[in-house]
Amino acid sequence: MTDRIVVAEEFGGTRADAGLAAILGVSRSAAASLLADGHVLNRGKALGKSAKLVAGDTLEVTVPERRDPLEVVEEPVEGLNILLDDDDFVVVDKPVGVAAHPSPGWVGPTVVGGLAAAGYRISTSGAPERAGIVHRLDVGTSGVMVVAKSERAYTALKRAFKERTVEKVYHAVVQGLPDPLTGTIDAPIGRHPGHDWRFAVIEDGRPSVTHYEVLEAFGKASLVEVHLETGRTHQIRVHFSALRHPCAGDLTYGADPRLAATLGLTRQWLHARQLAFDHPVTGERVTVTSEYPQDLSYALEVLESGQA
Repeated sequence: MTDRIVVAEEFGGTRADAGLAAILGVSRSAAASLLADGHVLNRGKALGKSAKLVAGDTLEVTVPERRDPLEVVEEPVEGLNILLDDDDFVVVDKPVGVAAHPSPGWVGPTVVGGLAAAGYRISTSGAPERAGIVHRLDVGTSGVMVVAKSERAYTALKRAFKERTVEKVYHAVVQGLPDPLTGTIDAPIGRHPGHDWRFAVIEDGRPSVTHYEVLEAFGKASLVEVHLETGRTHQIRVHFSALRHPCAGDLTYGADPRLAATLGLTRQWLHARQLAFDHPVTGERVTVTSEYPQDLSYALEVLESGQA
């Protein structure tokens, strides 16, 4: 399958692998593989991963078809650490560049495949490619994620997410300083009318509510804690972009590429920090926290040092 993609203005001047990853919504490693294998052409010539994208250029991108795009490929996933292993569920620390489950067009690693390769047998409820998946994190977002191992856990956890009894806490570094320092963003989200791969605040979108609190201000950016009331695709990224405070490194939603380069970011600074839910069998409250990965920690150190 070959797609023709016009490079939008915001991706002009970015490295091909980073820009293509943002445009296609895949990991940077997956984008780099497409480029290295000659699957991305610009004016009839293969584009190198370190080449700079030019706004207005048309790229021909060929995504190799897997035998079955929804097939669960059992392969070890580097950095997919186990935070809590229970008889009924497993809580993982999802690395960036890993999808929750297989989907059409995705050629990279998945949480489902990584757990299968590690010998975990998870719930068979739901579609086969989404077995055990009760919620998802974006490919470009790292952090804590729970997967059901038993059928009773799958049912209970799916209900808990639907009824919003699960507490989802994210940390994000956003550009500038949000005003007020503590607030709620209540704005509907839907598909961007001009870009299929993006979302936006639109009048007839789905209700979306984000609560935030600034934890630390650094001048050019701020570390914020976010509590999600709803769980729309790209919700945090879209809401802060709408406030003109996009997540640092998030070129898709208007982040400054110069700041991203200074912070060493090749993706948005967004991390699923903590998850709290009632145990599906005992009812006891379970709270699991994920530490910042290396790339986000480095960016934060640069901000704290005043070098940004």
